[in-house]
Amino acid sequence: MSHQSTIRFIINPTSGPKSRQDVAALIALHLDKNKYRHEIVYTAHAGHATDLAKEAADKGCNIVVAVGGDGTVNEVARGLLYSETALAILPKGSGNGLARHLLVPLNIKGALRIINRGYTSFIDSGNINGHPFFTTAGIGFDAYISSVFAGNSKRGLKTYVQLVLKEVMKYRHLPIKATINGSVFDSDCYVMAFANAAQYGNNAYIAPMANIQDGMLDVCLVRQLNFRKALHLSYCMLTKQLATDSAEYFQTNAVEVETEQEIMYHADGDFMGKASRFSVHMEPKSLKVVVPA
Repeated sequence: MSHQSTIRFIINPTSGPKSRQDVAALIALHLDKNKYRHEIVYTAHAGHATDLAKEAADKGCNIVVAVGGDGTVNEVARGLLYSETALAILPKGSGNGLARHLLVPLNIKGALRIINRGYTSFIDSGNINGHPFFTTAGIGFDAYISSVFAGNSKRGLKTYVQLVLKEVMKYRHLPIKATINGSVFDSDCYVMAFANAAQYGNNAYIAPMANIQDGMLDVCLVRQLNFRKALHLSYCMLTKQLATDSAEYFQTNAVEVETEQEIMYHADGDFMGKASRFSVHMEPKSLKVVVPA
């Protein structure tokens, strides 16, 4: 038998509709046992996945698999930054933004096939006020929705869309001062999205041209939003087009934003709180990932 690689599966038992027994059984059935020696651990609280991932990396584990949604993926990836341990994903969330961007199959059997092949690459990560992100971060409306969604007892895409439709015309833009590529400008801000990957998740493309390996942030600024612009922006996001009539786009490796009053912000869809100063930058090629060939 050839040398086996070590692999740890970190399962968030609250993600997705399937039970932990289903996932464990599928792993046992479809993981290449000649190639991998594996273990399965479960998260018990918020932030636990980061600790479990870092522990595995410190022990020299070859691959750590995030089994859950975007929040679980973010936590696991944070624990693996700048290590030689690769992140793999078994998607079980509603958005699955990073899995979709990396073209990982959204079913567990298909995702395990990718892991069995074992191809790896390096991708960039972003950082907003000290919080790593791997798909998108943002201030304004998308962060506000993240905060409302976090407090909602119902999960899933349907609930998220219902919240957006309910709140989109109620939310009001706020003044900001932004520094991008050495230029300082004042602006209204309904939402300012900082994209490492092209989409939020669910194939909603906020920055269709974003490249997760170019060391650059793709910034989407929506200054104000009325009903017509909201329809146009939604259409463009779902058809992978630039919404140039509704938004402005910038490419940079760092952004500074100041606001007169504290506003909400998020990282990979998780509500981070409020702040009046935001420092956003890229960390090039900082995360090793398992990808399709």
